[in-house]
Amino acid sequence: MFAVIETGGKQYKVQEGDILFIEKLDAADGDKVVFDKVYALGAAGELKIGAPVVAGATVTANVIKNGKGKKIYVLKYKSKKNEKKKIGHRQPYTKIQIEKIEG
Repeated sequence: MFAVIETGGKQYKVQEGDILFIEKLDAADGDKVVFDKVYALGAAGELKIGAPVVAGATVTANVIKNGKGKKIYVLKYKSKKNEKKKIGHRQPYTKIQIEKIEG
């Protein structure tokens, strides 16, 4: 069984046992998170598509850890002005494992 969920403005196709890196959530390590924006549910041979969400469908996940991604560098440069700026950024994430899909 699979589901299409939305979190952090992005959509993910998930199955039970999947591990995902999603946008940071307000949840501590070991907490349970329930996603109720389920846009589609699929099983062997059948597919439920919501309008816009499937009524009564939820996906439960376990928060494994919160962290920051790899550092990326942005270089800003203005020619003829002798102006250079190096900026670094680390995107925060939440690592989750999908436990149960209900619908």
